[in-house]
Amino acid sequence: MSFLNQLKMQASALQNEQVAQLQNLEENADKTERACKIVWQYLQELARQLSVIAPEAPRFSLDGKTYWPPMKLVNFRADARKKKLRDKDVYDYIAVGWEIVPRVGAPISGSVSVNFPPELDRVQKRLAFGHVEHERKDVRHPEKNTLQAIRFDYVTQARGNVTVTADHNNAQLVFRLANADGFGVVSTTWQAERLNNEWMDELAKLIVAQPSRFA
Repeated sequence: MSFLNQLKMQASALQNEQVAQLQNLEENADKTERACKIVWQYLQELARQLSVIAPEAPRFSLDGKTYWPPMKLVNFRADARKKKLRDKDVYDYIAVGWEIVPRVGAPISGSVSVNFPPELDRVQKRLAFGHVEHERKDVRHPEKNTLQAIRFDYVTQARGNVTVTADHNNAQLVFRLANADGFGVVSTTWQAERLNNEWMDELAKLIVAQPSRFA
C-alpha cells in the first residue's frame, strides 16, 4: 500500500470519528433541551402558584444561635436565558428566585457578634448567600482599643433562588439552590434524561422546606 493510501485511510478514519463525536454531541444536546423545557415549564407554573400561597420559610439564623422571626417566601419570579450552540438557540440557564420576609409585619433590625475566624467566615457567607442588607462594625475594648468582636447589624429580609445551568455536551443539568433550607447553598447534577415532573415535584418540596429526595 502506498504512503498516500495510508494517509487516505488515516484521514477517513479520523473523519468517521469526528462525525460520530458530533452525532453524540447533537444527541446529548437534544436530551438536554428536552429536559430544559420540562424544567422551564414547571418552574414557571410553580412560581405563579407559590406567589399566591406565600409558603412558610424554614428557620433562618446567621450564627446558628440568634434566630430570625418566622418567615415566609414571596414574590417568586422565573426567568430563562438562551445562547448559541453550533448555530442553534439553546437554553443557557433557567432560574426561579424569591424573597424571604417576616411572616407578619415588616422586616426588623437585628445583630450578631462574632469573635472567631470560623464564625466570621460562616456569617459573612450567609449574608452573601441571602443578599442580606447589613453593616459591619468593629467592637473594641473601651480602654485598650483592642478588637473584641465584629458585629453585623442586619435587616430580616433575604432572597433565595434556584439556578439550573445546562451542560449540553454532557447531557446534564446543574442545579444550584441558595437558601432553600435556611442559609446555605446546595449544588447537584442531574442527567438530563432522568428529569421528569415527578423529580421536579421533589425540587418544589425542597424549595418549600418539605422532606425531599431531590438533593
